[in-house]
Amino acid sequence: MRIVNEILVHNEKFVADKEFKQFETSKLPDKKLVILSCMDTRLVELLPRAMNIRNGDVKFVKSAGAIVAHPFGSIMRSLLVAVYELGADEICVVGHHDCGMSKLDADSFLSKAVERGITEETLETVKYSGIDLDQWLKGFDKVEDSVRDSVEQIKNHPLLAKGIPVHGFVIDPATGKLDLLVNGYDE
Repeated sequence: MRIVNEILVHNEKFVADKEFKQFETSKLPDKKLVILSCMDTRLVELLPRAMNIRNGDVKFVKSAGAIVAHPFGSIMRSLLVAVYELGADEICVVGHHDCGMSKLDADSFLSKAVERGITEETLETVKYSGIDLDQWLKGFDKVEDSVRDSVEQIKNHPLLAKGIPVHGFVIDPATGKLDLLVNGYDE
């Protein structure tokens, strides 16, 4: 059975058995917090447990590496929507050790894209359109520096009200241990 079919079979039973009832909550975060974290599969259940977060407590925004790549991109917009439209009063950026973004290599990435059917012509068109793929596909050397950079971008955004604490953490995906890098209350 293909994955979408598996999902639909499971979902039909999930709804019929009313399993959704245990997850009922409002759309507003009870802890008035929005968290930007990496999309790493190891963090799906580990991060909320390590931070004592339950369904309904926070808004989650995920991106590769917990990176705010553009000050007016969708990640920053989502954080601002969480603050102004959904009642979040604080922001946390949570990166993690052993992150795939620390190993991201543009040449390797593009080679894999070509293997999966992206043509060299398409890559050339993107490059001639003014997109610097080497820069766009750039990872980071140290997760701590990346988290601090994302915190600074968020904290200094012209549309973020002053006084909104922006915190930075790094989590160990093996143990769940959190290290506080930036305490937004001290800023």
